[in-house]
Order: sequence, then structure tokens, then C-alpha cells
Amino acid sequence: MTDSVDQKPHTGQTNQTKQGFIALMSRMVIDDTLPLRFMYKTVPEHLNDTGWRIYTGYESEAFLANDMENMIPVTLDQLHRMDPSVEPLLKFNAGTVWERTPGNDWQRVHDFDIPRPNVEVDITNDVDAFGVKKA
Repeated sequence: MTDSVDQKPHTGQTNQTKQGFIALMSRMVIDDTLPLRFMYKTVPEHLNDTGWRIYTGYESEAFLANDMENMIPVTLDQLHRMDPSVEPLLKFNAGTVWERTPGNDWQRVHDFDIPRPNVEVDITNDVDAFGVKKA
């Protein structure tokens, strides 16, 4: 009897549970017709979200700070039609980062820190802080 390789669903680079069909793309791709040159996958924020964030690489800090205005949702089908070279990359797990320079193929990046959502949470044991009256 031969030993079989245990392929657990939580291992590997591409067999994470899939969800969603929407990526967020920089408006510069559409408005300025610039090519896709940088993308990463973060943990999805909702059921329709894939976690993919797509950029041109020319976005300024001010542009990136206003993501509600400057990032637009696109389906993975739209993304694939715009640039078929991204298709094999879309199978990778959250935490994956890719970039390409003009005239080159996509290269994996290992030294980029994916931004995390800034969520402020106050923790307290003071019941009065919640507007609850003591008995």
C-alpha cells in the first residue's frame, strides 16, 4: 500500500476557502487608463469581497488615504477581461502580494506589509461608559 499525501484544505498557497467575486481597483486604472502593476490579497471584508486590491503603482499617499472615493469594485470576470495575466494569481491566499514592471511578468513580493483596516475599539469595565444605570 502506498502512502498518500494528506492534502488538508487549510494548507498550501492556493487552497484557502474561496469566497466572493469582487475586487477593489484603483480608479487610476479606469480613469487614467494605466496598467495593473501591483496587487495584494487581504482578508475579505464581506461575503462578496475576494480581498484582492489592485493598483497601478502610481497612487499617492493622499490618493490611497481616500479609498472610499478612489477604489471601485470590479468583478473577477471584469478584471480577467482587462488583464488575462492576473488569472493564475487570483487563486492565491490572503497575504499574497504581486507586482510587475513594464515589460516583465508578475513577480511575487515578500517584503510588503499589507495595510490593515484601522478599527478603533475602546475597552472598558466601567458600566457608566455604556449608559447603563446601576441598580
